[in-house]
Amino acid sequence: MSSNPAFTLSEVSKVYSNGTVALQNLNLSVGKGEFVSLLGPSGCGKSTVLRLVAGLGQMNRGNLAWGTSSRQKLAFVFQEAALMPWATVQENVRLPLKLTGMGKAVAEAAVAEAIALVDLRGFEKSYPRELSGGMKMRVSIARALVTHPDVLLMDEPFGALDEMTRSRLNSDLLNLWQQKKWTVVFVTHNIYEAVYLSNRVVVMASRPGRVVADVPIQAPYPRTEAFRMSPLFNDYCRDISERLSLAAQGVGEPPGEHPSRYNVVDSMA
Repeated sequence: MSSNPAFTLSEVSKVYSNGTVALQNLNLSVGKGEFVSLLGPSGCGKSTVLRLVAGLGQMNRGNLAWGTSSRQKLAFVFQEAALMPWATVQENVRLPLKLTGMGKAVAEAAVAEAIALVDLRGFEKSYPRELSGGMKMRVSIARALVTHPDVLLMDEPFGALDEMTRSRLNSDLLNLWQQKKWTVVFVTHNIYEAVYLSNRVVVMASRPGRVVADVPIQAPYPRTEAFRMSPLFNDYCRDISERLSLAAQGVGEPPGEHPSRYNVVDSMA
């Protein structure tokens, strides 16, 4: 992964109009090409971080600095697929390009590419009511990818899916990330999902929302079922579970040895 930052949030605070302190003095730097998961109890500001990065809200204090001279192209995948029920898969995927004024004929190749990336060829003329939950989420991801983003923000996209579908989409997402070299910031409540996917797992605490742990996942890609069954995976899950428990209590780093110090080769054997 590149050590160059895609973006950096510095001393960011966000207070909503009802007085809720969503974030306070939050610092987070995400490297270009990294896959970073945000993990924490409900109300810790994970989704608020994504919205601020996407420009969908304003911080009360702090700074967002992009690692390049101009803001990078963003795409946002929400927890709900939010597809237009009256539109086909093809039309739903084309929507972002349509909103920019791109003609249907010009957009055709980009739409076809995005649909192929999420393995939905043959379903272009299908309507959302004809699709499973996992397929609807694939359409939502394709709609994000059609703009060829540099940064992909994902807010619990697989949270409502069954475990088998979720596992399959996790692996598909990792394959796409390795192909396209996006920077991904992924919000989840699932420890196993975060460890499987990420270069880093950032643990947040609430009241106020802030980063309390930043755990590098030092396991090679591509990751397979063998990684999910490995001692290294279990070590990371236990460690992050402890950090998450402390975060829910408003406490920071736990004592003890960090899993990143383990011998990765031995742990994967």
